[in-house]
Amino acid sequence: MHMLAPLAPTKKVAILLATKNGAAFLPDQLASYRDQTHLNWELVVSDDGSTDQTREIVEKFAASVPQRVWLRSGPCREFHRNFMSLAGDTQIDADFFAFSDQDDIWSADKLERAVSWLASVPEWTPAVYCGRTELVDREGVHKGYSRLYAKGPSFQNALVQNIGGGNTMMFNRATKKLLEATAFADIASHDWWTYQVTTATGGIVYYDPRPCVKYRQHAGNLVGSNLDIIARTKRACELFSGRVVRWNDNHLAALQKLRPLLSPASRATIDRFAEGRRAPLLRRLRLLRQAGVYRQGLFDNLGLFIACILRRI
Repeated sequence: MHMLAPLAPTKKVAILLATKNGAAFLPDQLASYRDQTHLNWELVVSDDGSTDQTREIVEKFAASVPQRVWLRSGPCREFHRNFMSLAGDTQIDADFFAFSDQDDIWSADKLERAVSWLASVPEWTPAVYCGRTELVDREGVHKGYSRLYAKGPSFQNALVQNIGGGNTMMFNRATKKLLEATAFADIASHDWWTYQVTTATGGIVYYDPRPCVKYRQHAGNLVGSNLDIIARTKRACELFSGRVVRWNDNHLAALQKLRPLLSPASRATIDRFAEGRRAPLLRRLRLLRQAGVYRQGLFDNLGLFIACILRRI
């Protein structure tokens, strides 16, 4: 694990913000950008056809800060396609890139902490900073914290589970190049895919246990917290649906297109995982054990084991 490097104020960060009808909470998120202790940032906003005041709010914010703010039209498809349109855009250039949701609130040192860690990683090594979140309600009142993962990030984990919320993620140019190469891949989510491609190619993921984002919980959340037992049970049950099988099919196909860039260990993991998903039961269990895939926690791994038996991975 890399130690945090001294603050690198010259490092430029491109904030990648995907919006759609976010007027209710967007001003708080934009204000938290203004309050960042790391000042060298620019904002690229991809708006998916908002019919409220979202675009006007962004334009007003752009006139109030010295940093550059771009506002453009998004693909108007799934929300993760909007994020991938930003991550995959070769015209967006910076040292580091930060995904941002429209309804959160960033800690003032969010960029500073992420830049400090990313600056310690060789620029040719794919790298992602992510971390826990503080959960708040519609009014911003503290409700708890997201789950603290005990096991370290790895490709064996990324293949079957995402631990890095996109609203906490910042990554370097090496990871962005991977996202550019797979911008049109059929993936489940932009953050899970970022975790997968970074670790698959021998990159590094740092999961910060200190929350740096206030994650607002409300009815409009497309992806909610997995803190409470009901939500975690719901997510575990996804293992038994056809959606997870389809997601794994699509991710494996996309990873195979990157095969020359994958580490030897990742290739071996993918081959065993892919073969094991289709093999008879005993061989399936043996191959998946050899692949080394795991989820975070006993309950999650039990669900993975049962899904394996039922051919739901």
